[in-house]
Amino acid sequence: MCQIREVVNQRLLPLVDADGQECCAPLAAEPLSPAGADELAPLFKAVADPMRLRLLSLIACHDGGESCVCDLLEAFDVTAPSISYHLKILREAGLISSERRGTWVYYRVNPDVMTRMSAVLAPGLSGLARMPGPA
Repeated sequence: MCQIREVVNQRLLPLVDADGQECCAPLAAEPLSPAGADELAPLFKAVADPMRLRLLSLIACHDGGESCVCDLLEAFDVTAPSISYHLKILREAGLISSERRGTWVYYRVNPDVMTRMSAVLAPGLSGLARMPGPA
């Protein structure tokens, strides 16, 4: 079974804001603050679409932790512009990054963002180390 390589077997870290203050404890530990919800909602909204969730999974599971857009096109029965649109949503949310190499674009999962999303959903974790917030 594929798991996101950079996130597996790591301690989950709490979310912190730009001032280094913890912004979001796991939901099972305490309710999310309005600011924490505002920060996390776009991330979860981006993966709420089945195609985007599948794209994220395909990228994370690909050998080397990155995938060429040409490999992603083969997995769906939709047009290239449709795939590009969904990749753009994931990229703008900060879930993936991209790099152009020649005529192809390669995508990789942003492990820090995935860790932040995991941390807020993790039930009953305590003694978590601090983690830098979004750039």
